[in-house]
Amino acid sequence: MRRDSLWAHRDFRQLWAGQTVGQFGTYVGQTVLPLLAATTLKASPLQMGVLTAAGTAAFLLIGLPTGVLVDRIRRRPVMLTADFVRAGLLFTVPLAVWAGVLTLGQLIAVAFLVGVATVFFDVAYQSYLPSLVGRDRIMEGNTRLQSSLSAAEVIGPGAGGGLAQLLGAATAALTTAVGHLVSGLLLLRIQAPESRPVGHDGTRMGARIKEGLAFVRAEKSLRAITVSTALSNLATTVLLSMQMLFLTRDLGLTPGAVGAVLALSGVGGLVGAFTAGRCATWLGPARAIWLIPLVISPVALLVPLAEPGRLTVLCALGLALRAYGTTVFNVVNVSYRQAICPGRLLGRVNATVRFITWGAMPVGGLLGGVLGGWIGVRATLWVSCAALALASLPLVLSPLRTLREFPEVREEGVASPT
Repeated sequence: MRRDSLWAHRDFRQLWAGQTVGQFGTYVGQTVLPLLAATTLKASPLQMGVLTAAGTAAFLLIGLPTGVLVDRIRRRPVMLTADFVRAGLLFTVPLAVWAGVLTLGQLIAVAFLVGVATVFFDVAYQSYLPSLVGRDRIMEGNTRLQSSLSAAEVIGPGAGGGLAQLLGAATAALTTAVGHLVSGLLLLRIQAPESRPVGHDGTRMGARIKEGLAFVRAEKSLRAITVSTALSNLATTVLLSMQMLFLTRDLGLTPGAVGAVLALSGVGGLVGAFTAGRCATWLGPARAIWLIPLVISPVALLVPLAEPGRLTVLCALGLALRAYGTTVFNVVNVSYRQAICPGRLLGRVNATVRFITWGAMPVGGLLGGVLGGWIGVRATLWVSCAALALASLPLVLSPLRTLREFPEVREEGVASPT
């Protein structure tokens, strides 16, 4: 084991293990909770859209002030609190199922409150990683963390569907709560002291929010990445809001078969995680940010071509190739942001990007629900997949197109040149 490798970094291993377990539980939940809504509660397309929107609405509502708060306090306690809160909220779902009192309103409320905790966790987590491993190893760190996420994306849906069919959805729903609980317990094992942030210096929250917004607006490549990701997330969430209805009703799949299709699609993400570093080295990390989405995103158009029977494989193939491109893109674009952003602004910049990119997701969820009820589930998938194919245009038109490597950064300001 090389001493300079993150394999030898004990505290990173705790973070990595916690994220692996937590992501596994998350992907089980992303299969089981919509299954509960679509099958047990007989949710309509609009209700499925509202449920999807509720899970990400918090990024739109509190994303920007969260970045200011995270820059003022230590990040690890924020992550711990968020993990334990998510675990407690998610435990209420199987309890309600067993008591026979589960309602769609409870599922929506849990999804929203879990989303609030996730806002705090994600902003703190992306700001914590560079301080834990050092900026020179953030690409390796992001690659390893993304590989675990992709492995969870492969195993989680299949496990969720299989558990739901064998043991019932309530038992399967326990897994997502346990995942966040274990993640929090592993975070407690990190020993490295975290330096105290500057804290509140009297500057108003509005002015601090503007600093994060100004950095994203001024750094042209980051601005293009943010716009492209927001468009992609909008289209993807339209797709996701109808995905469970498409699989269970249009394609007639059982819960176990749904899990199998989603697991097969996750293989693309797993391959993307293991090859992201090599792909970035081969193409150049800056070039990979725009070239991979340009080439891969249009294959999502295979999804609405799927039909019951053998042609179901088109859905799995389209989702798998899209997952591959998304995973490689996530590794290189998050590493880009962490590499070019001064440490004092990182929380606010992460929050600004998440506010814009994830703020598009509740809009996509509601839009998917409205379109699904108006033009039908399959037609809604055609609209979302066509939009995905066009989402990379801001990247192609950005300064990234002329770069191979990440630009040098001045700690006090914007990366140069872009």
